[in-house]
Amino acid sequence: MALTTTSTAYVPRLPDGITTCLFDLDGVLTQTAKVHAAAWKEMFDTFLLERASAAGEPFVPFVIASDYTLYVDGKLRQDGVRSFLASRGIVLPEGSPDDPPDADTIHGLGTRKNNLVQEIIARDGVEAYDGSVHFLGVVREAGYRTAVVSASRNCEAVLKSAGIEHLFEVRIDGVVADELGLPGKPAPNTFLTAAARLDAEPAQCVVFEDAVAGVAAGRAGAFGWVVGVDRVGHADDLRNAGADIVVSDLSELLEER
Repeated sequence: MALTTTSTAYVPRLPDGITTCLFDLDGVLTQTAKVHAAAWKEMFDTFLLERASAAGEPFVPFVIASDYTLYVDGKLRQDGVRSFLASRGIVLPEGSPDDPPDADTIHGLGTRKNNLVQEIIARDGVEAYDGSVHFLGVVREAGYRTAVVSASRNCEAVLKSAGIEHLFEVRIDGVVADELGLPGKPAPNTFLTAAARLDAEPAQCVVFEDAVAGVAAGRAGAFGWVVGVDRVGHADDLRNAGADIVVSDLSELLEER
């Protein structure tokens, strides 16, 4: 692996030929993955409890350790709703993006979850991981291009709340994906779009992801390097999905000059 010289005390440890860094947001850059997980659980548990009570059936709650990782994490909101409900054999109408949060539709449940996330962010703010901010500063000074690629429609607000929006040249998020009709992760299209906007070939890009769906997207897009970021103890899942390397923090990819 070649080290790129910078004027800082550190250099990024990235493979030869890499020119561009594509970062997921939640769990990679910002400490918002736990916010999303909690919001998904609150939304689904409320829905499942009401449904079970109406049908006289036992209530089986949403489990963050399994359901969030398998069906929701890293995906576009409506894809996450659809995927989890399918795991429980539940079929709901798609509805439309304008559905109110009390609508029992795919989009209605998604809106309900999003409202919860926005409330938490507005109340508590967002913190970035120090190691990720340090890594970003080093790679930018070293001349690498940078983009953030997130399924979240709140991506811009989260970046601004964390004070790191200026560190990215391109943002491809849930809003942009909807506008362009891009399928979400594990399809590679959002990452490919970010690479194209930075005039980079996939082989020149490294993808940083904490979600199994995101790592799978990086592998499906034939990107030059896929880095799994394990914040919750699922390194094996990330490797099985196609990560070339798994780290617990991006600072592990820095070396002192």
